[in-house]
Amino acid sequence: MTDTTLVDADLFRSLLRRHAAAVVVITAPGSPPAGFTATSFTSVSLDPPLVSFALARTASAWPAVRAAETIAVHVLTREQEHVARTFSTRGIDRFAAHGSWRAGPEGVPLLDGVLATLVCRVTQQVEAGDHTIVLATPSFGEHHSDATVTPLVYHDGSYAHLKRTA
Repeated sequence: MTDTTLVDADLFRSLLRRHAAAVVVITAPGSPPAGFTATSFTSVSLDPPLVSFALARTASAWPAVRAAETIAVHVLTREQEHVARTFSTRGIDRFAAHGSWRAGPEGVPLLDGVLATLVCRVTQQVEAGDHTIVLATPSFGEHHSDATVTPLVYHDGSYAHLKRTA
């Protein structure tokens, strides 16, 4: 591979569709609060604990996320595809449409019934192309009490479910 040209956008999308990712909803406080569906969430470091996600600076949630000191990451269960779809729908009040949430620390919205929740302090924002990578340190976390509940996954352009094996 000596060609120095970049992969074009269509091929890049096609390649990344092969990558399966957990589906999360990230929320930020504000007036109104912001929330969006993401698959870019990942752990970064154990010491210190750090997580990251990326958000387009053109996204409707970007102004609230840019200003937030605290955000929450909600890992969705396989039964919460409707939540993922709600928080990825444009032009609606996502929190009114979802309905099942409460205010957490510093007013960050916390969604009910998710697989796991991490409330995080934003530590850094790094511009990367047309997105910003947000780095955050978890300050609080909780997870679903039923260890058999599995996450919602996004793969090849659609939502999918994991099947547990022995």
